[in-house]
Amino acid sequence: MTWILRKGLAAVAALSLAALTALPAGPAAAAALPKPRSEEWWFTFWEIEHRVWAESTGQGVTVAVADTGVNAQLPELNGVVLPGGDGRRGGSSDGRTDFDTEKSGHGTEMAALIAGQGGGTGMVGVAPGVKILPIVINSFSDSIVKAIHYAVDHRAQVINFSTAIADSGDGVSCSTNVQQAVSYAIDKGIVIVAGTGNDGNTSNLPRLPAACAGVLAVGATNNQKLAWVKSQRQPYVSVGAPGVEVGSVGKDGKFNNTISGTSQASALAAGAVALVRSKYPKLSPREVVQRIINTTIDAGPAGPDNMTGSGAVVPIWALTKDVPKSAPNPTFDRLDRWRKENPELLKAPWTTDSSAPAIGPSTKAGPKKSSSSLLLPLAASGVVVIGVAIGAFLLLRRRRRNSGPMPFVQEHGGSRQGPPPSFGPGRPGPLPPQADGYPQNLPPGPGQPPRPTFLPPSGKDR
Repeated sequence: MTWILRKGLAAVAALSLAALTALPAGPAAAAALPKPRSEEWWFTFWEIEHRVWAESTGQGVTVAVADTGVNAQLPELNGVVLPGGDGRRGGSSDGRTDFDTEKSGHGTEMAALIAGQGGGTGMVGVAPGVKILPIVINSFSDSIVKAIHYAVDHRAQVINFSTAIADSGDGVSCSTNVQQAVSYAIDKGIVIVAGTGNDGNTSNLPRLPAACAGVLAVGATNNQKLAWVKSQRQPYVSVGAPGVEVGSVGKDGKFNNTISGTSQASALAAGAVALVRSKYPKLSPREVVQRIINTTIDAGPAGPDNMTGSGAVVPIWALTKDVPKSAPNPTFDRLDRWRKENPELLKAPWTTDSSAPAIGPSTKAGPKKSSSSLLLPLAASGVVVIGVAIGAFLLLRRRRRNSGPMPFVQEHGGSRQGPPPSFGPGRPGPLPPQADGYPQNLPPGPGQPPRPTFLPPSGKDR
């Protein structure tokens, strides 16, 4: 009997080891992730495949896309679009229809830039592990407020506003109702990202919600990290991100590579924020924004400017560099001043809209997988559990025979508290800078296209 049991245990152990080695090792298993289209130059520019996805794919994060809605039926967004809401007056949509009648599907394009799965046209997002919470809005400030409250109520960690609504102010002001909602959402743990606007070379009006204190306001840059000529010139601009000739798939399922704007810059920056939130879930919105701002690379003229803020976003640095708690954070400095000057506005009664369907535990799930892809982890888990149980039983019997005490093994695990760890020599650091200061790209992998040359904007703005 003992011989049979030992043979069985050996077989189970072998199966357990084989099953465990067959499982992917978290985000580092980037080889299983989809390959981007050749036109997605920001993947090479940001080193997404080679370095970023080894740190984070956005798993476990929900990004609310407040826009024209999202066509959830596209294969590029298969399994990642949750039931959402509608912030328009009298709106009743669940957000999974794109109502854009002026462009090719603005909300769908932004969602694909963040979370594209590689189906259909092959469009891939920079954070394919996230879920998208679509919220339909229009050009009224109360629509923005409703969207923010809906995102809070449905447990989003990031809100992207690739919409820039004109405001009448001095360039730094924000409508009171929107500012209150922004402050409220930040207190509830949400990072808000917004495009700065596309008329910087003409009227250059301040835009909502980018002009609000506490919002990560994103200007557009090209693939030479130079500011887009139409990007807003405002003191509220926080950072810059790719926005020139940044293509995406529209609601009709067609890929369009001839569009430029701070909308795309905002969506890609929101994807970068989601990557950080996934890797560092304990960080507050203030700390996340501080990390993004203090790991940028200077863009354009030396030092901060009113088109790209502190500089161009570098996701791999945001994920791996040490950022001290004393690092500058002008975006939240503005929020602190507003709160200090308007204490009475922090006590305003808040109401929420619960008419849209609640979102269940699926908000924490990753990209949808086929049932067959789930069988291996489940089967492996079962084999491991059985093997561990048998091993523990035999060990217990043996220890009891020897009349010795059972050893106590302390497991070190669970969520880490406190600031993110420092990264020593064991973790690859930033690559040496080029002459212009931007990190060099890794050599192209098999089948990867060379980095394209910059093409001037076509005039079609987003």
